[in-house]
Amino acid sequence: MTQDHAFIGRQPILNRQQEIIGYELLFRLNKEAITANFSSDMQAGTNVLVNTLSNMGTDWLVGNKLAFINVAESMLESNFLELLHPERVILEVVETTEATPQLLSRLQNLKDLGFSIALDDFVLTPQTAPFLEFADYIKLDIQLLGMTQVPALSKELRCSKALQVAEKVETKEEFKHCMELGFECFQGYYFAHPETLAAKVINPSYANILNLLNMLRNNAELKDIENALKRDVALSFKLLRYINSVGFGLSCEIQSFRHAVTILGYQKLYRWLTLLLVTAGADNSSPPALLKTAITRGRLVELLGAHLLDGQDRDNLFIVGVFSLLDVLLDMPMERILETLILPENVSDALMTRTGIYGPFLALAEACEDPDMSEVPFLCEQLHLTPDMLNRSHVQALKWVEDLGV
Repeated sequence: MTQDHAFIGRQPILNRQQEIIGYELLFRLNKEAITANFSSDMQAGTNVLVNTLSNMGTDWLVGNKLAFINVAESMLESNFLELLHPERVILEVVETTEATPQLLSRLQNLKDLGFSIALDDFVLTPQTAPFLEFADYIKLDIQLLGMTQVPALSKELRCSKALQVAEKVETKEEFKHCMELGFECFQGYYFAHPETLAAKVINPSYANILNLLNMLRNNAELKDIENALKRDVALSFKLLRYINSVGFGLSCEIQSFRHAVTILGYQKLYRWLTLLLVTAGADNSSPPALLKTAITRGRLVELLGAHLLDGQDRDNLFIVGVFSLLDVLLDMPMERILETLILPENVSDALMTRTGIYGPFLALAEACEDPDMSEVPFLCEQLHLTPDMLNRSHVQALKWVEDLGV
């Protein structure tokens, strides 16, 4: 792996409404790297950072989202950071950085340029206290600190104007506790790698969509599909709204279900219904960020396989990515969900065990949500994907979901 290439992962950062406000971008210099150690080679690190982002063009950060980027002392002292967009970039000062007079002066200079500053894995000590003057975000690793220590530190830091970010939130209980403590932002596996909750009965809206998916998979008659769509007013409205959205790029407006099926065909209608199955969770208090993660993952999995698969296989990749979070959205074990759906064996294998022709693509998309990114190089090599191909797919997936307005 040459030093002008790097893998980029991302992990969402959410507000109290569980809406995504930004992503922490995770950089790895080469396939041997397990952590983002830029300080060992500042020149290589800064080149990777700037060149990778620049090569992505203006769409590397979409919509109104923020990019949280870890910066070590050597990178802070370089002039490469001036090439980034300050209104969209949050510079995360890593915990090993020393608050020297020179560095504090540099932070003031970066603030004057319009950059916002985050303090990563912050622990309050006499040595770290000088950083608080410059902080816009303070990130507390609740696993490292322990939940018994978090309340006191959070309260003490309320003297700062900075927003507090709870890092490594892994369970629903931890998220609820941090909400009660007044944290403004949240990040962790609870959102990127949600766990399966207690099973519940599928509500009528879900049941109707699942029925339609099975009808399409069984090549039911057009009139039967149209009647099934007409029986659910909410589903009908959502279907037409999504198909008519700018994200689908259709040349004409869809005005009836018969028209929709005729224009799209069964396979594409099946694809759009998978979106509806996910977004129907919005009516059942599913976190908005979780819905967006599922749809983004679907698009990312599809794009990752674009160089190897096409046609129906690409549609199946999208379905694999979106359905990979159905167990969380429906609060049901994946085995039970698959019992209600007629899916190709390769799709089921990917969802259950990350095997088959689609499994490795889903595994790679999930690995990109892991801050360690330790599996990314191996999976990329297995799928013949370069860092540039992976990173470009990330950006395209994010932009696609923003265009959908999800």
